[in-house]
Amino acid sequence: MKNYDTKSIRNICLVGHGGSGKTSLTETMLFNSGVTTRIGKVNDGNTVSDYLQEEIQRHISISMSLIPIEHQGTKINILDTPGYSDFIGEVYSALRVVDTSVFIISGVDGLEVQAEIIWDLVEERKLPKVVFINKLDRENANADKVLDQLKAAYPNVRFVQVQIPVGKEASFSGVIDMFQADIPDAYQDDIAMLKETLAEAAAEADDDILMKYLDGETLNDDELKIILRQGLAGNMIVPVLFGSVEKNLGIKEFSQFIADNVPAPTPIEKKAALVFKTLADPYLGKMTFFKVYGGTFNSESVVYNPNREADEKLGQLFYLRGKNQDNIAAVQAGDIAVVAKLQDTKTGDTFCAKDKQITLDGIDFPKPSLSVAIKPKSKGDEDKLGSALARLVDEDPTISVTKNVETKQSILKGLGEMQLDIVGEKLSRKFGVAVEMEVPIVPYRETIKKMVQVEGKHKKQSGGHGQYGHVWIKMQPNPDKDFEFTEEVFGGAVPRNFFPAVEKGLREAITEGFLAGYPMTNVKFTLYDGSYHSVDSSEMAFKLAATIAFKKGAEMANTVLLEPVVEAEVSVPEASMGDVIGDLNTRRGKVLGMEPNGKYQVIRAHVPESEMMRYSIDLKAMTRGKGTFTTKFYAYEEVPARMTEALVAKIKKEHHHE
Repeated sequence: MKNYDTKSIRNICLVGHGGSGKTSLTETMLFNSGVTTRIGKVNDGNTVSDYLQEEIQRHISISMSLIPIEHQGTKINILDTPGYSDFIGEVYSALRVVDTSVFIISGVDGLEVQAEIIWDLVEERKLPKVVFINKLDRENANADKVLDQLKAAYPNVRFVQVQIPVGKEASFSGVIDMFQADIPDAYQDDIAMLKETLAEAAAEADDDILMKYLDGETLNDDELKIILRQGLAGNMIVPVLFGSVEKNLGIKEFSQFIADNVPAPTPIEKKAALVFKTLADPYLGKMTFFKVYGGTFNSESVVYNPNREADEKLGQLFYLRGKNQDNIAAVQAGDIAVVAKLQDTKTGDTFCAKDKQITLDGIDFPKPSLSVAIKPKSKGDEDKLGSALARLVDEDPTISVTKNVETKQSILKGLGEMQLDIVGEKLSRKFGVAVEMEVPIVPYRETIKKMVQVEGKHKKQSGGHGQYGHVWIKMQPNPDKDFEFTEEVFGGAVPRNFFPAVEKGLREAITEGFLAGYPMTNVKFTLYDGSYHSVDSSEMAFKLAATIAFKKGAEMANTVLLEPVVEAEVSVPEASMGDVIGDLNTRRGKVLGMEPNGKYQVIRAHVPESEMMRYSIDLKAMTRGKGTFTTKFYAYEEVPARMTEALVAKIKKEHHHE
């Protein structure tokens, strides 16, 4: 593939709900441009875009793929993104580097949830938008109905139809373009109306055009074309196109529209590029996708990464088309390319010149919200699992791995069940580590509610030396400290040199707790009396005496179970508010308040962590995928008495099975 100058490059991403036809559109455009000799099918698992094993098996896109297409002297870089919510991180990456987003919407199903969610993301970024209504050859397809639905959903958006679909359903035969040379007589009036709508939309957005329009001047086609380009680039209008990817109708016109109207990248002065995706390829190793914002980047050169404060040696640069490489010597401003086997660079990092440093804005990814505990099936695979997970986190910033110190579990977090299933598959297939995933253990704790004074005596007499330790200990609730040990021993009843042994015995005893094997916290122990034997007393004997005292005391001191409570912020559409608040109440949540945030309401609540383990899945169901939430640790609170007995029995049973 030849090198294109910045003016001849178009960077677009295809977005929309799963199954709307994004990958198939890419496939058809490739065929039309002469790159492929047949059109691959998603269901046959032979498309250029979906080449990963997980994608072929499931017949869906999981990873964004880069597909450059040459169209009459223009290079169109297509980023084909997944339409399933678990993989929306890929959409965040794509939106960061493209100049225009193209929404693929089914002419049968209309505006679906994931498209709505992505629409809001695109609006936040003020990116130009194009709509392509697909599947117009299908039964029950209705272009007008979908257009009306879009206008109703986004009343402030100026949707401008630039084509007329010809025929309906099975008799759909293509499109008539607003600016094509030979418009059939039957469509002249309709096309005149479209031009009028474009002029009106532009007049609303541009004062100069408004003056012309009010003076009754008719805008000619050349002026309208300029208006269309400027209106799209300025995010003032959203052009709407039509077609059937499956029948290859309207696709050549779509490619022409992108080449003619989508804005070219605007280069910056300094040499700079942004890494927007990392892919761990089993053959090529780590592949780093980057977009050049300014200057030229050459193969076999050294660049500076300001995020890591390190030089990075670039090897052979290449364009990627699905999994096919096309080596290149240099990449111009505005273009997108790939380099393999970089050492330090991560997604979101900048490349620049060391003597003219610049750090481009990174990518804010959605925070993972579904947690599972993950462990290798084979005991000896812990290290292997650790390094494999580190590589997968590099590849996908929407997953994270942490170690829970209290429960000793490795916690893997992601955006949804399918994403975590695929992580499991990749670990097995790419890295040879079979894993088990389960709901994480909740790190409960225990504490006491009243003060008690208890005696602990350890006495053993066998031949030779015996063992003797004897203590009186006061145990009391201590809200301010996890553990405190003091002594008030008079007259040497317990010699000082045994105090550390008593403290050690108590410290070890509280880690095992009393009720259910969870650590006991917020207790003050005071050693105030006891006795000793000049020959038989030892540190071990006093340590055991302290343990005996603890067990007796815990039984008498009204020991209760504490559970971690999180502060949750749940963002939901207005229509789901009632359901979500009702559901939080059933989870023993305390709603603290709510405040509007754009089209959404943000609910703040304190909820027990144990009730939030599968919340990500339930919230999606309640809000048609539109709800999101974050949690942070708030405090430990007492488990209600009515629940404690059943919970303790359940925990003991689980521990017994282990």
